Amino acid sequence: MASPPRPQTWTADIGLRIRRLFLLKAVGTTAFTWLFFIGYFHLLRNPSYPVAVMPLTALDHLIPFQPYTLGAYLSLWVYVGIAPGLQLTFRELVVYGLWIGGLCLTGLGLFYFWPTQIPPLTIDVSGYPGFAMLQGVDAAGNACPSMHVAVAIFTALWIEHLLRQARTPIVLRIVNWAWFAAIAYSTLAVKQHVVLDVVAGALLGMAFAFPSLRWRPGKRLRGDSPLVGADIIGHH
Repeated sequence: MASPPRPQTWTADIGLRIRRLFLLKAVGTTAFTWLFFIGYFHLLRNPSYPVAVMPLTALDHLIPFQPYTLGAYLSLWVYVGIAPGLQLTFRELVVYGLWIGGLCLTGLGLFYFWPTQIPPLTIDVSGYPGFAMLQGVDAAGNACPSMHVAVAIFTALWIEHLLRQARTPIVLRIVNWAWFAAIAYSTLAVKQHVVLDVVAGALLGMAFAFPSLRWRPGKRLRGDSPLVGADIIGHH
């Protein structure tokens, strides 16, 4: 049975990806995030080993507290939904979920065996809206590696791949990397992480992202969109 023609424009391609399995993606991403936080907060409040304090570097001293970057920091929870939201088939979505699930479980495993925290803040954040809640909910433990950065770079590399597949204008790819950079920088600017946390998080995220982009579903299944065939490998 001949495959129907693939969308001729990148907007049609992206639109198709967003529409496919939309409810499953929305519910699944939300449920996955909550499951991660259950494990994260349990380890945060019940460390199994003595908590190590991460050292500051010269760069940490150079980056001042910048409360206006809180929006970028919190935007991760929108950003992480983009890559799964652009997966085209159920099989692709499952494989993506397994890889990012492996990333998160590895991070939680590191927090279990090596709990860390950043040095105590010398800044009074009580006068800044949102920071009191941030300090209460996302305390400065489970610091290294920064899972904020690990998940963000995993997402950024996947979005780059998917935008290339869809042949979108380069400006969208630039926006993707700018968004990632803002999230990564914000972890330092809101003083939730130190430089060593960010570096470790980036390395962890890339350790899962690069192999995940090379091992994906191969031949398309009957009923899958024609976009999956050769494009599932190409344009990377």
